Amino acid sequence: MMLRVNDLHAAYGDIGVLKGISLEISPGEIVCLLGANGAGKSTLLKVISGVLHPSRGNVLFQDQEITRYSAHQIVRMGLSHVPEGRQIFSRLTVMQNLILGGYPRKSKKSEAQEFFEFISNLFPILRERLKQKAGTLSGGEQQMLAISRSLMSRPNLLLLDEPSLGLAPLVVEEIFRVIKDLRSRGISILLVEQNVMGALNIADRGYIMEIGKVAAHGKAADMRGDNEVRRRYLGK
Repeated sequence: MMLRVNDLHAAYGDIGVLKGISLEISPGEIVCLLGANGAGKSTLLKVISGVLHPSRGNVLFQDQEITRYSAHQIVRMGLSHVPEGRQIFSRLTVMQNLILGGYPRKSKKSEAQEFFEFISNLFPILRERLKQKAGTLSGGEQQMLAISRSLMSRPNLLLLDEPSLGLAPLVVEEIFRVIKDLRSRGISILLVEQNVMGALNIADRGYIMEIGKVAAHGKAADMRGDNEVRRRYLGK
């Protein structure tokens, strides 16, 4: 199993956010995580990636418990997190952002170059922007950079938090195309998305969160066609 989350609880101070979340991801899967704002989706990604520690439950990555590991330890193990809002280093160039993304894994120069070529093929526009300050990129280009920076650590599992947020439809199509391409290259993905049907169209399975708990889960194709699930949880 690539990832297994068991009975996870987490809080900010006295406010409980996760209330017993369990889910799993197999190698090579895209799993989407859906739900309304405030359901706890972003908090779950933060716990998995070590940004926030849970009050109860555990997280296993490639059959190794990582519940209390620090974020940088988890990145070195092959799990990378692209947070909501991109959070690129706006005053640094595109190239500098990419170099920093590869730092946790301390790659050999040849390995880093090989992965840089891979990323350049995914997002050719970034090759033209290498010397440009990241803060001057368009919103779509910044999202491409955020994903590329996380890929520089050569992850086996990528956590993506709202990658299509605020982007034009054509850019969203490009981002989703890349996500599918990453799966074909053996990278597993946990995708948090407000673009419900777009996420279900590329995912293998889905989980719906409601007030810190899993309300429904199943194969993405089944969830797309389940009128009750669409009515109750997906706003359709």
